[in-house]
Amino acid sequence: MTIAVTSPVTGGAQTGFTSPTYTLLTDIAPTIFGKQYAVSVAGGTQVGVTIHTAGAPFTLTVNKCGNYRTLGKPNPVTGIIPNVAINVYKIRVTKGFTPAVNQPIKIGSLSLIAEIPSGADVYDAANVRAMYSLMVGALSQQSAGIGDTAVQNVL
Repeated sequence: MTIAVTSPVTGGAQTGFTSPTYTLLTDIAPTIFGKQYAVSVAGGTQVGVTIHTAGAPFTLTVNKCGNYRTLGKPNPVTGIIPNVAINVYKIRVTKGFTPAVNQPIKIGSLSLIAEIPSGADVYDAANVRAMYSLMVGALSQQSAGIGDTAVQNVL
């Protein structure tokens, strides 16, 4: 199954938020290798949170490999594949922020970059899935703590 984010998205727990949700509109990604969504409504209690505008974006972008690399040939003597290429996948959220009173919007971003060795998708798919599973689970479990760390700079 491919990525098809359904709207609304239930947000992870964050300090000061109650039942956060994000209604998404399909947007046009910056490249042909991606899908993008813009936040049109922020639901639940999220005092001060703004939705997507041209000047202050709030988007979710998912990119696949632009140049998918396959596994190379093993050395005929050693059987070792000397150069295993890496396929890169990226999930990025961009958000416009006001850094101080009467200041222009500045854009921040949060990215998840996955680097998967070519061939692992075929030979070791279960462990590729396990890697993503742990990452998503840990992010979901620790959503509020990660947000608190970004705001307070305390681990």
